[in-house]
Order: sequence, then C-alpha cells, then structure tokens
Amino acid sequence: MNNSNQQEQINIELDEKIAEGIYSNLAIINHSSSEFVLDFVCIMPGVPKAKVKSRIVLTPQHAKRLLKAIGENIHRFEVAHGEIKDVEQPQIPLNFGPAGQA
Repeated sequence: MNNSNQQEQINIELDEKIAEGIYSNLAIINHSSSEFVLDFVCIMPGVPKAKVKSRIVLTPQHAKRLLKAIGENIHRFEVAHGEIKDVEQPQIPLNFGPAGQA
C-alpha cells in the first residue's frame, strides 16, 4: 500500500473510571481570545449548591470542530429516532460571569 494513502492511527485508551462517565445537566461555556472553557455541572432539585464535575479546555479551532461533530451526531440521531424536543428550562441564577451559557 502506498504510504501517502495510509493514515496514521492513534491508539486511544479509555480508563475504567473515565469510561463510567459523569452525569451533567448543565454546561457553562466561557471563552477568551485563545480558549473555550466548558464546565459540566450536575444540579439537583432542591439543592441550592452544585459543583463543577468536569472542565474541558479547548482551542477555538477545536471548539468549532466539536460544535460541528455534535451537530452531525444530533442530525444522525434524529434521523434514526425522531426529533429531539427542546423543553423550556426554568432560569437558573448563575454567578459564573456574563458569558456563561447552558
């Protein structure tokens, strides 16, 4: 096979603890000129305090690629399973700065 046609493969390992995942029902997104910060939070009903469970820091280019990849996956999901209904969420007062979005 021609070397120019071969793509390098990356061996990605998934640790058992990471594979369990972390449930999140709120994402807070902030950005600077050089990075996007995604904080994932789990807010429980009746509990006035919540902690960030995971933080992902991305370059603007990777954030845009992530947006595209999520959009493509949502499209494929909806083709297979029907439209995802967007339910209105009550406004949650957040003191994470003016750029935070859920």
